[in-house]
Amino acid sequence: MSTEKRAPLDRERVADTALRLLNEVGLEGLSLRAIAKELDVKAPALYWHFKDKQALLDEMATLMYRRMVADTALDPGDTWQERLLKANRGLRAALLGYRDGAKVYSGSRFTGTDHAREMEENLRLFTAAGFGLAEAVRATATAYAYTIGFVTEEQGVRPLPGERREGYDLGERARLLADFPLSAAAGAEIFEDYDRHFEEGLALIVAGVEARHTPSAP
Repeated sequence: MSTEKRAPLDRERVADTALRLLNEVGLEGLSLRAIAKELDVKAPALYWHFKDKQALLDEMATLMYRRMVADTALDPGDTWQERLLKANRGLRAALLGYRDGAKVYSGSRFTGTDHAREMEENLRLFTAAGFGLAEAVRATATAYAYTIGFVTEEQGVRPLPGERREGYDLGERARLLADFPLSAAAGAEIFEDYDRHFEEGLALIVAGVEARHTPSAP
């Protein structure tokens, strides 16, 4: 009989195991039963910690967030434009570290208040720059939604860096759309060079916020 002492089963250990398993099986293949097998416990043991799969996804998203911001200090000298760029570049990089990372993150509810520190500092920076609170929320939420949506589409083509799903061959796509030359040529602008396209889209959002922003009176 093995005398090796196993780590106690808690929410973080389950979520960590789920994130590791996610890269192997994807969101559709991730089940409480599969996670329990990985942990060498019976599936009912997980229900002491999570009432259902969504509760687990909430904890996974929270753990992803903690890892993303761990040991990172916000630069108080940032302009709001710099902060918007940094925050969303960091979010995209974190999501790309997990298969279906954007799908896990999207719509999940953080299980703690870890996110409040960064949120408070971001809103403070925006309001100090003359944004009203509602305007600051709209600017940051729009950039966040753009990043989540962009990475969701990106991972639909490239589940993990270096991987590419079948059905996204640009030559074959161009052949099928030969009667629609502009649509055929647009393939390279949709399904290639994601880094450049992300930056271009993010720049459009920053420019849009700049164009709409009317500084509050001191």
